[in-house]
Amino acid sequence: MAKQEFQTEVSQLLQLIIHSLYSHPEIFLRELISNSSDALDKLRHLTLVDEAYKSLPFEPRIDLELDEDKKTLTIADTGIGMSEEDLIANLGTIARSGTKNFLAQLTTDAKKDSNLIGQFGVGFYSAFMVADSVEVISRKAGEEQAWKWTSDGKTGFEIEKAERDVAGTTILLHLNEEGAQYANGWRLQEIVKKYSNHIAFPIFLTHDKSEWNEEEKKSEKKSTTEQVNAASALWRRSKSELKDEDYKELYKSISGDWEDPLFWFHTKAEGSLDYTTLFFIPAKAPIDLYQADYKVGVKLYVKRVFIMDDAKELLPSYLRFVRGIIDSEDLPLNVSREILQQNRVLTSIRTASVKKILSELKNIAANEPAKYLEFIGQFNRPLKEGIHGDYANREALLDLVRFKSTKVEGLTSLADAKSRMKTEQKSLYYITGGAGTGNAESMLRSSPLLEIYKKKDIEVLILDDEFDELIFAGVDKYGDLDFKAVSKTATSEDLKDEAEPDQAEALKPLLDKLKATLGDRVKDVRVSVRLADSPSCIVSDEEEPSLQMQQMMRAMGQTNMPASKPTLEINPDHAIVKKLLARPEDAVAEDAAWLLLDQALLMEGVPLKDPASFVQRLNRMMALSI
Repeated sequence: MAKQEFQTEVSQLLQLIIHSLYSHPEIFLRELISNSSDALDKLRHLTLVDEAYKSLPFEPRIDLELDEDKKTLTIADTGIGMSEEDLIANLGTIARSGTKNFLAQLTTDAKKDSNLIGQFGVGFYSAFMVADSVEVISRKAGEEQAWKWTSDGKTGFEIEKAERDVAGTTILLHLNEEGAQYANGWRLQEIVKKYSNHIAFPIFLTHDKSEWNEEEKKSEKKSTTEQVNAASALWRRSKSELKDEDYKELYKSISGDWEDPLFWFHTKAEGSLDYTTLFFIPAKAPIDLYQADYKVGVKLYVKRVFIMDDAKELLPSYLRFVRGIIDSEDLPLNVSREILQQNRVLTSIRTASVKKILSELKNIAANEPAKYLEFIGQFNRPLKEGIHGDYANREALLDLVRFKSTKVEGLTSLADAKSRMKTEQKSLYYITGGAGTGNAESMLRSSPLLEIYKKKDIEVLILDDEFDELIFAGVDKYGDLDFKAVSKTATSEDLKDEAEPDQAEALKPLLDKLKATLGDRVKDVRVSVRLADSPSCIVSDEEEPSLQMQQMMRAMGQTNMPASKPTLEINPDHAIVKKLLARPEDAVAEDAAWLLLDQALLMEGVPLKDPASFVQRLNRMMALSI
């Protein structure tokens, strides 16, 4: 029996769990029971749909056995079990993709760090908070050989052959000083009822229980086995039967989260389709929210039989933060992920579920604005993704997202921005850009593009997320109202200036001069009606992405994206422009033309192609002015 070392990350994780992270050691039992429940779910499904497993005996149960004298606690199940390879993979390494990186994200806040561990599904290791050593005997369903895994949770583990009558897993904890408090039958019952009462399989506890002997007139201890949980699918019960605590504990069990959810939505649909959904919104964004291999948060059941928990088809990707359960009466038990993709029943459930979630969020926004802002603080960006990808629910999502603004502190809705519009105002405006600069919001707020809007007291929404331009480029309406980017060449009626044609004619010699100097670096040079204090700015054509968006798309690998050129706009009332109009064509005028373009690019957060030339021109102009 050779000793094997833990993967480095496991050793680090064990030390963190044992010494600092878990503020409530009692949850070790919740974690181990939850693992047993998952193992039972998986085997029950196989015995119903897979011919190779249908003949196997399956009596689902979880057994806890306490020996107070020896200070040992056993947690056993009749689930799917593990092979030798499974034991090494599941208990000796952190196998799930991306999990290794989470150590780098740990903080010094024990509560937050505990939440990370729960989300990454490594709760088994919490056993070492209460045990000096842990033995795991497991036999995989369909196999004859059982295996024993042993570890003290410090350096490594040992594996050897063992025996077990049926498939499943037995975990034997040798309780330490911290764990001694759990060598008590009453205490164990209390913990099971608190955290695991909803587990849909019976949990039995065997322990010594004091009973009164009437003949001898004294109390005697007798070994007793009794069921200690309700063993019913909580989500199938009526909402009137359930307390907030019931929902919170179910959420923690299925999500691995340590914090209470922000809110939940429990729905029972009857009619052409019969199904139950219970959806939870976490208080904090899952750590893998923006990873391609994010962990699916919704479990699928059919007639209370667990089917799968890795189907990304259950909800659209922008709702990947939602945790919960879908339980259908109409899907077949042998439904696969491939079948799900074309299944009409699931499509109907998914469509109704999305509408339900968005509707409930709208109610919370209206009735509990402070709580809704907590939600937006975590999930505003995923909702924006939905605007880009879920056309059917775009209007609902536009009402749910929140924006920064030039008019109000904090965040605002489009509906509120619309209510603040001037009577004669024709459009609702927004500005994007500044992404990747580290100070996108302050850069946008000081953009020359906003000058005329400030002067006319017109509100502009500040969209400073790097993906906002991509998302809102396809949104040209909010209800019956035009939704416009201030960085586009088309001028809104709200900015029309009757003097514009005359100014353009007067400045034509300068415009021609600037075009000739800048050549193919710009698409056009024209008089601006959007500038008040700055001499110049750049804008893009209506259908073209901005220069910043082009940079971002190339950084994301779209190297074949055709380059588009900006249009340079100049302020006819600015002193620099007036002096340039009167100046003959010479080297100074040429330098000034390039500086008008370069400073406009810099103000939009676009890096210069030739910084050295920019500095040389700037130095020459400074030399003339000093």
